[in-house]
Amino acid sequence: MGRRRPGTPTLEEVAAHAQVGRGTVSRVINNAAGVKESTRRAVQRAIDELGYVPNLAARSLAGRRADAVALVMTEPDWRQFAEPFFSEIVSSLGDALTDTGIQLLLTLVRSDAERQRFLEYARGGRVDGVLLMSVHGGDPLPDMLAEARMPTVLLGRRSGDEYVSYVDADNIGGARSAVSHLLQRGRRVIATITGPLDLYAAQCRLRGYHEALASAGLEGEQARVAESDFTAESGRRAMAELIERHPDIDGVVAASDTTAAGALEALRAAGRRVPEDVAVIGFDDFPLAQRTEPRLTTVRQPIEEIGRAMVRLLLEEMEEGAVAWRHVILRTELVVRDST
Repeated sequence: MGRRRPGTPTLEEVAAHAQVGRGTVSRVINNAAGVKESTRRAVQRAIDELGYVPNLAARSLAGRRADAVALVMTEPDWRQFAEPFFSEIVSSLGDALTDTGIQLLLTLVRSDAERQRFLEYARGGRVDGVLLMSVHGGDPLPDMLAEARMPTVLLGRRSGDEYVSYVDADNIGGARSAVSHLLQRGRRVIATITGPLDLYAAQCRLRGYHEALASAGLEGEQARVAESDFTAESGRRAMAELIERHPDIDGVVAASDTTAAGALEALRAAGRRVPEDVAVIGFDDFPLAQRTEPRLTTVRQPIEEIGRAMVRLLLEEMEEGAVAWRHVILRTELVVRDST
């Protein structure tokens, strides 16, 4: 079992015949970058003359697949992996793949070298498709995968001009509904704590905040903005900064539940009651929102639906080929609890 059949050429024999190293033959077989065209032709000629059949090619000829997709996280800040959003998304994607027989492989890609290494890995046939999350603006990895014709679906998007297939939540509408709710409750001095603004989702939530204030004739209140990185600690810092700059604040929309939890701590430390003095709204509706004191009003992202939609789009691209890019934006829902 597993032994080479007599007369079957080996990778080493191909390398010797082509007068190159074993690694060069492997890179040619995997269609990796960085191989001269003349070398690539010499290796291919040796493969043809010796009748060598690479494992990946044999699998392709048999019509088989890797039966695996890669979930690629591109977040450079390790702290973000402790946030509920990551575990919730991984869980929803795993659930969506349960009945498909496809393995979900988790990998981290945070540098140019890691991007190139992953691209070669994916092009080598080890995965059938790629799910990308936490992609910051300007990240070239989606473009690299698109050029390699690798089925790919993003969670969110890099900008409003994104062309690679993606699934996103209505971040603008969600933030708009949060501000509108506070206005309906009589709040007039409303601040926001954003996420990192190199993420398009954070930009959209900030845009929804401004749009809602503008609709209410309060568009001049744009200075009541502080940036966070979605963590509780950054939420505490941002809320303390806002209180110092604008002591008359009576409402806050935070870009995540974790950030909102940090804001609640800062408000308690400053002697502000929630919601009597300051109303607070988060974004996500993770279990954390029901464990804060008081329980958090928040904008619900449909995490399970996002996972299912991402897997559905990826499977369609794997089965049908990339006929067209697919863009899906799912609705959000305001969940009212005790913090407003």
